[in-house]
Amino acid sequence: MDSSPRSSITGKVKRTPWWMKSLTGWSYVIFEMLFQKMQARHLKNPLPLPPLHDVTCIVTGSTSGIGLETARQLAVSGAHVVMAVRNQSAAHDLIMKWQDERHGTSLLSVEVMELNLLSLASVVSFARAWNLRSKPLQVLINNAGIFSMGEPQKFSEDGYETHLQVNFLAPALLSVLLLPSIIKGSPSRIINVNSILHYMGFVDTDDMNFTSGKEKFNSAKAYSSSKLAQVMFNSVLQKRLPPEAGTSVLCVSPGTVHTNVARDLPKLVQAAYNLIPLFLFSAQEGSRSALYAATAPEIPEYCKALKADEWPTCAYISHDCRPTRAAIEAHNTRAANEVWEKTLDMIGLPLDAVEKMIQGEEVMCKYRDS
Repeated sequence: MDSSPRSSITGKVKRTPWWMKSLTGWSYVIFEMLFQKMQARHLKNPLPLPPLHDVTCIVTGSTSGIGLETARQLAVSGAHVVMAVRNQSAAHDLIMKWQDERHGTSLLSVEVMELNLLSLASVVSFARAWNLRSKPLQVLINNAGIFSMGEPQKFSEDGYETHLQVNFLAPALLSVLLLPSIIKGSPSRIINVNSILHYMGFVDTDDMNFTSGKEKFNSAKAYSSSKLAQVMFNSVLQKRLPPEAGTSVLCVSPGTVHTNVARDLPKLVQAAYNLIPLFLFSAQEGSRSALYAATAPEIPEYCKALKADEWPTCAYISHDCRPTRAAIEAHNTRAANEVWEKTLDMIGLPLDAVEKMIQGEEVMCKYRDS
């Protein structure tokens, strides 16, 4: 299915002007912010979770905000949680705090592993260390992300624009490299914390780094485009995984959440952001869509049904824990396949990496750890 408008002369997908996409995207954010609590009024806070004693979960970016709440609630429900973070000291402090809050009841099963998404070699090292354990992984939650609003363009040590790498490239590499453990943990789930702002994104596979000069860089473009690319890539990943892999791939929107993402906003915007807590989700409320995707028993069948119906995108769960439709650009299967191929090249994997891993073959990444 490819419903994107095309030029009758060139056959290329017509791109909506940025100012129009920006207006549309921010209007979605405002609408979501104003009405999200009403739309999610059927949900309890915190979201009740089933016992998870035989479940292992990796949660990236779990020392603050949504990731912190996600990791904490999974651990309290009995899961073995791996906090994949840069700041290991902060993670260990959190574990001690969570344990103290339990007043001597059973110990939480939580461990900390170093992961720096600004380094693809760090991602390779993390995945290699985990896979060497030969243990099943039931849930991977790609939660970590950045939105450096108003900041100048920055690049990672790998040469990629930082929103692109942290929000998309590094999680994509992590998901693919962990497939041996994820498939071993079947039925398993790969969950990507996305954003309503993906509706205003666009992906130019010839200029994903915003360096050609075709598009003037700004952080909103970079953030929204990284989130759209995430949906497109994971839609192809879901299709490439055979039914016997038993793995569900989803994107979730947490809603408009009061988290420390505001630390990167201009001071004036931070002030306005802090004046509207009545409308914003708390981090605990914002974690509900990821927790629902990670634990709800109906998720595997829902994902199977979408795949059987040849739905063009992976499952997308909204902030109210209900299925919703991803941006129309993500429904362009030809563009999604172009994003898939370009991404694998950028993260240093062969085009048949997923197929080789499913067959149990070793796959080399050019960003391999030393």
